[in-house]
Formats: sequence, C-alpha cells, structure tokens
Amino acid sequence: MPEGHTLHRLALDLGAAFGGDLTWSSSPQGRFAEGAARIGPRVMEGAEAYGKQLFVRFAGLEEQVRVHLGLIGGLAIHSGLPEPGAVGDLDARPVVGQVRWRLESVRAWADLRGATVCTLITPDEKAAYLAKLGPDPLRDDADPERAWRRINRSRVTIGALLMDQGVLAGVGNVYRAEVLFRHNLDPFLEGRFLRRDEWDAIWGDLVGLMAYGVTHNRIDTVRPEHEPEAMGRAPREDDHGGEVYVYRRTHLPCLVCGTPVRTEVLAGRNLFWCPRCQPRSRRRTPVRG
Repeated sequence: MPEGHTLHRLALDLGAAFGGDLTWSSSPQGRFAEGAARIGPRVMEGAEAYGKQLFVRFAGLEEQVRVHLGLIGGLAIHSGLPEPGAVGDLDARPVVGQVRWRLESVRAWADLRGATVCTLITPDEKAAYLAKLGPDPLRDDADPERAWRRINRSRVTIGALLMDQGVLAGVGNVYRAEVLFRHNLDPFLEGRFLRRDEWDAIWGDLVGLMAYGVTHNRIDTVRPEHEPEAMGRAPREDDHGGEVYVYRRTHLPCLVCGTPVRTEVLAGRNLFWCPRCQPRSRRRTPVRG
C-alpha cells in the first residue's frame, strides 16, 4: 500500500498538471460516473493529502473528490495534447485498463485505477473523516502531541500503533520498520512504556524521512555510512526502490551488526527488525504524561 509521502507527491503533481485549468471528468469503468458528471467541466483549484488520503477540489463545487489508493491503486498523470478539437473526448486519449476516474485538460490527463475509494464528499463529511485520523508528519498543521497522548496510555505495541491511522496518519509498513530500527526500539514494546524523548525522536525522524520521500519519490532510510558505496555492497534491488535497513530483508545480515533480520506478522503486516539492534525491552513501569 502506498505510504503517505506518495499521496503528498501525487497532490503536488496534480496541482502542477491541472491547477487553474479547465478540466473534464469521466468514469470509463462506470463506478464513478455520477461523481464525474458533477465535477466537470470545472477548473481544478488544487489537491492536498492527509495521511494516505488524497483530496481534489474544483471551482464552484462544494464537494471534493476523496481518493484512497488501497493496496493496488495507482494514479497515472500524463502530459500531452489530444487531437485538435477533441478535448474531453476519450477517443483522443485511449483508455487502457479499468479506469475508474479520468481527469483531463487541454495539456494533461490522469487515470485512476484500482483505488479502494473514489467518491465525492461534502465539507462536513471530510471534517468528520479527518477528525478520526492522527496527525500527519508531512502537514504543517500536524500536532504530534495528539499521537503521544494515544501512545502514552496504550497497552498496544509501538509497532502496531505506528500503523494505526487513528494514531498517526500516513505511516505504513516501510516507515514503521525503518524508524524503529533507526532508534534501536523494540517493536513489541507497549506504547505506555515508550519514553517521551523516544517519541519526539520518532516524530522528528518521520518528518524528515517522509519529506525526503516526497521530494525524491522513493523511501531511503539508511545513513551515509551504510549506503552501498560506503559499505562496498551492491545497491538494493526491490520494486519499492530506495535503501533500507530491515524492510523486506528477512534472513539477510543487518547492515549495522550482521545479525540476520527477522520478520513476524504484527497488525496484519509483516514486521521486520534486527533482534540485536532492537532487543526485547524489559521495561515494566509505564511512563506518566
């Protein structure tokens, strides 16, 4: 499932491709036909992300489009002119695959496929939905204190809490494994045992790592001394791209200590960690406040 940085990058790319332009919407697949009919033709005002949610707004329309890509969804943005006089004509830009929502203008078009959610929502519905989400490390309006209050009183493991979108929005399986490794934290430590300085370090690291992901459109979490050139090792080959410490490195040697990386299902996803760099915690006293 795409992590939060991917949605923030898509919001920026949509704004660059369509912002301020007159757009047309359609639903070749048919599942978003009613919503597409309400959208266009209208000027696209902008797009924003919150966690793993994408919101697109249009001039003169109270509702916004809410998109959640889910496990297999993707939004492909293309640039290029259609045949003369064919703006808004799907025949000018052939449909490939099950396109749930097509957005197009004179200079670009975008196709949404495989998304879990693509719907119009009212301002009240959006506000109610966002109220259920935790702070997003990539947003300027994020309040990490909200997440800390949830974590500080929880008996759930920190490895599971980081994946709970109601605690922290936008963090997925890669970032949770990597940030816990980078701070030598036991993924199975209950939230109530986490120290405040550790939470502050996790939050600050996520802000930096995820911002890098937006800029470079990939996840890189290794420090300079552990990059392939510095260690004399081959670059990582994986469809997710980027250099990581433990994610999808089961049984491979830890880049720091050489211990084989382990994996176990936690919160419905495979958790990866190094048993030596992240030893099981013996803490038994909850942190207060």
